[in-house]
Amino acid sequence: MEKKTSERKRLTRSAASSPKDQGKEKRHRSLRQLTIAIDGPSGAGKSTVAKSLAKRLGCVYIDTGAMYRSLGLKVKERGISPEDELTLQRLALSLHIRFVTKGEQTRVFCQGEDVTEAIRTPEMSRLASSISKQKGVREAMVEMQREMGREGGVVLEGRDIGTVVFPDADVKFYLDAESSERIRRRYDELVEKGVKVDLEETREELLQRDYNDTHRVHSPLKKATDAVFIDSTRRSVEEVVEEMVRVVKERVH
Repeated sequence: MEKKTSERKRLTRSAASSPKDQGKEKRHRSLRQLTIAIDGPSGAGKSTVAKSLAKRLGCVYIDTGAMYRSLGLKVKERGISPEDELTLQRLALSLHIRFVTKGEQTRVFCQGEDVTEAIRTPEMSRLASSISKQKGVREAMVEMQREMGREGGVVLEGRDIGTVVFPDADVKFYLDAESSERIRRRYDELVEKGVKVDLEETREELLQRDYNDTHRVHSPLKKATDAVFIDSTRRSVEEVVEEMVRVVKERVH
C-alpha cells in the first residue's frame, strides 16, 4: 500500500514544474498538449460538453465524477461503510480505472469491468457524494487524476479540477445553469436510460448534491478565480463548445 502511494506521489511531483516554467510552456504548447479543467454542479452539462471539446481538440476525456461513482459501486459490492475513511482510502488506492472512447461513446472500466451503466443511477450518485466528503478518498482520487493527466492533452471535468487537482491548468472553465434547467436535464437523462424516477425526487436529490458539494470541508465545489464562467441554461452543446474552443485558442495563441 505504501509503495503504491509513494509511486503515485513520485509521478505527481515529476509532472510538476515551477510557475515560471509553466508560463513559458503554455505559450509554446499545441492544443493537443493542453490540460483543460471544467468544473461545475450536477446537470450543468459538463460531461457532454467535455467529451465534445476533447474530440474537437484531439485530447483525452477524463470524467472524474465517474471515478467517484466507480468507487461507490465497489463500496456497495463490498459492504463498506461510507464513513470508514481508512478502508475507503485503501480501496481507492487499489482501484484501476480507465476510460475507453469508441466513436461517440466513452466507456468506464473499473478493475477490468465495464461499469458504465452500473454507475449512472441515483443510488450511485448519492453514494459518490457521500464518500467524496472523506479527505482520504479525495487525496487518493486526486493522485490518480493527476497521474492520468500528467502528460497533458486532457480535458478533465469534475468539481475541484481547476481548484485542487490541476490548479495550474492551461485553461479553466466553470460551467453552470439555472437549477430548474439542471433538474430537467437530470430527470430527462435518467428517464432516457430507463431509470424509474420522480421529478420531485430528482429535484431534491440534485439540490442536496449541490449543498453537499459546496459545503464539504475538503475540496468544495467553487469557481477558480481564473476560470471562465459559462452559463449553459439556454444554449446548445454546440454553442458552449464553440465558445470554449475560441477561449482555448485565444489562450494558446
